[in-house]
This record gives sequence, C-alpha cells and structure tokens, in this order.
Amino acid sequence: MKKILVVGASGQIGSELVPELRRVYGEDNVVAADLKEPSQLAPTLVNGIYEQADALDAPRLVEIIKKHNIDSVYNLVALLSSVGEQKPQLSWKINIGALVNLLEIARENHLALFTPSSIGAFGPTTPKDNTPQDTIQRPTSIYGVTKVTGELLCDYYFKKYGVDTRGVRFPGIISSVTLPGGGTTDYAVDIYYEAIKKGHYTCYIKPGTYMDMMYMPDCLKAAIDVMEADSSKFIHRNCFNVASMSFEPEQIAAAIKKVIPGFTMDYDIDPVRQGIAESWPNKMDDSCARAEWGWKPTYDLDSMTEDMIRILSARLKKA
Repeated sequence: MKKILVVGASGQIGSELVPELRRVYGEDNVVAADLKEPSQLAPTLVNGIYEQADALDAPRLVEIIKKHNIDSVYNLVALLSSVGEQKPQLSWKINIGALVNLLEIARENHLALFTPSSIGAFGPTTPKDNTPQDTIQRPTSIYGVTKVTGELLCDYYFKKYGVDTRGVRFPGIISSVTLPGGGTTDYAVDIYYEAIKKGHYTCYIKPGTYMDMMYMPDCLKAAIDVMEADSSKFIHRNCFNVASMSFEPEQIAAAIKKVIPGFTMDYDIDPVRQGIAESWPNKMDDSCARAEWGWKPTYDLDSMTEDMIRILSARLKKA
C-alpha cells in the first residue's frame, strides 16, 4: 500500500485531492501537509493525518517523510498566475524553492514525485489550437516561467538520477468545493456562484477568449491515474497535456442559461488576466496522455454545469 504525502494540501487542488486519495488508499496512508495552522483548515484535511510544514524547510519535510514512511509525494505548492504577477520574486522563491527541495528529497529517499504543470507553461508563440505535447514554450508570466522550469527540472532528475517524477499540464480547474485562488481562469468558477446568487455576472475575460478547462473530479482522476500508470509505457513524463473541454465566456454563459434561463452577463475586462489568457492555448492536444496511460475525461461543459449548479445551489441555500 502506498504511503502518500500531499504538500500544499490546503490549496484548490489539494483540499479535494487529499480526501480522494484517502478514499482510494485509506485514511492512514495519506498525510496532508501545509504551512497553515490546523485551525485554519477544512475538516477534511485535519480529520486525517496532518503535519504543519513550510515546503521551503527541507529538514522538516524529511522529518515528516521518515516519520510516516512516505514513498510518494504530491507537490501542489504554487502561487497562481495573477497573484504571481503581483509578487514575481515570491512566486519564483515558492514555486521553484519547494520543487527543488522535494526533488532532492525524492532523490535521496527514492520517492515518486508528482508535480503538476499548467497551460500557463505555454506562451503567445505556442500553437493555440490542438497545442501539441512537444512544442514551443515561451510563457510571458512568472507563473508560466516557473512551470516550464519545473518541467525541465523534473525531466532532469528523472534522466540524471532516475527519480520517478511524473506530472500533467492542467487546464483551468473548476471546483464546486473550493473557492478560486488567484488564477486567470477563476472566472469560470465565479460565474456559477454569481449566477445562482444574483442571476448576473460581470466577466473580466473578453468574449471569444477560449481556454482549456477541466472539472475538479477529472483533475483528481488525472493526478491519481498518472501516478498509478505503468511508466514502462511512457514516452513522455513531465508533463502530459490533459484536456477535457474548451470554451469562451459566452459559451459557459449559454450552458448556465439552459439551467437558469434568466441569467445575464456583461464584461469589464481585467487587462492583466486578459493578457495572460491570450498567451495560453485555446485547446491542448492530449493524445499522448490518452495513448501512454489511458487518460479519458468524464465531464463536458453541459454535464459540469448541471453538477456545479446543483451542488452550489444546495450549499448556498443552507448558508
């Protein structure tokens, strides 16, 4: 049975990945770690094993790994895109500092390491439609720069030291559980809350701006499936494109109108986030992930929208 450590467990992905890993592998086999005090965390994280730790504190991470006999680590530590643009030096320090610590620890302790990349690793010179697995990566955000650096570092540690590094390039993630965390694609989460509460949303992304998106259940599935995959079949490793759906703001609005007919939307463009969005792909080609480890998403825009509105309506009604 695997013994798993999730670092950066309180973030958008981690707060939902930890409960899913505990469901799959057993509560006692998954350790959540984060910088926050236990009192600041959701019960789903601290009901199981929780260790407070700074990902930049390598000795503390080693202590946790040895204490719990960890053999696999999910590294989810990162400042996201729009937050990173406000604090680029801090973004580099956190995103790369945590990764380098975990790569060295994985090398010394023979651990498997999952580190996600992102569509943010691409840039304005990358082919936008059916973006290939192997293509030009010249991002214009510090978040993207750290993601490309992370991909290269993970490849290096695999080739140089044989560290079992794995990862995927996530699109924008849409969650019915956790609130947005400062990413460019957050509008696709905000819009559902505002649709239910107000029947109206003011979008900060221009009409016609396509971005790859994914519903959180498929995000969790990709993270677990790639770590469970038979790596002897891998041609690639860090990081696989994974895709689910691609849409522009008016299309998500149209999907919401099918469920909430009176919903309306207007625009107030945020130039920073719009600039980042325009540098990203419209749609990634995930054929390598499908061929090398059987990736297949479950949700499309309509099925996700129905699920989001059902879950959020019930939650907001109780609030």
